[in-house]
Amino acid sequence: MKTIAKKLEGLSLIDTISDTDLEYYLKSGQLKLTKYKKNSIIHFDSEKCLKVEILVSGRVVVNRIDEDGNLLNVTEFIRDDLIGGNLIFSKNPYYPMTVETHTNSELLEIDKNLLFMLLSENVNFLRIFLELISDNAMMLGDKIKHYVSKTIRQSLLSYFDYESKKQNTNIIKLNITKKALAEKIGVSRTSISRELAKMKAEALIDYSKNQIKLLYLDSK
Repeated sequence: MKTIAKKLEGLSLIDTISDTDLEYYLKSGQLKLTKYKKNSIIHFDSEKCLKVEILVSGRVVVNRIDEDGNLLNVTEFIRDDLIGGNLIFSKNPYYPMTVETHTNSELLEIDKNLLFMLLSENVNFLRIFLELISDNAMMLGDKIKHYVSKTIRQSLLSYFDYESKKQNTNIIKLNITKKALAEKIGVSRTSISRELAKMKAEALIDYSKNQIKLLYLDSK
């Protein structure tokens, strides 16, 4: 128990719980530390949310399947982030997307009944819980807003302009794969390839495997 308690030190919600209570909750199974290997599914799309989890170590991502069947990263969780907090007390507590590990990870599961008790009796726990779910909502909202407000081309041009200034050249080296670039923008790799081909046909860019020449900057 001491080893587990050590791992939980510094977690915002857990720090509001006394050592004695923490030990009791761990022994009773109301708090449970679960390990997952890399690329493991934690929750499936449409799975019912029965507990909340705090990410103790590793990285966890929320993915969705696009219309072409490609897996796209929507958001990512790191240590101390809360998973399921916005769903657990919903009238429709079902995960809208797949949640899986990006690396080997450990999550602390909090039983729903214990969660409700802590929210009712521990003011500091309640305050931090509300902060965490509010931050998650804002983060997801900003990401969706970014995807909706920009076309694929606009997103690519923003990325190219940034790299051009960073590398101080109109011929930029691609330091990430098309798949990683697609995940960064929030679209499929197929969509990225299609848009790059269009931009090349319109003489806006020229590209090889590892670099892109920004012809539209040459004309400025």
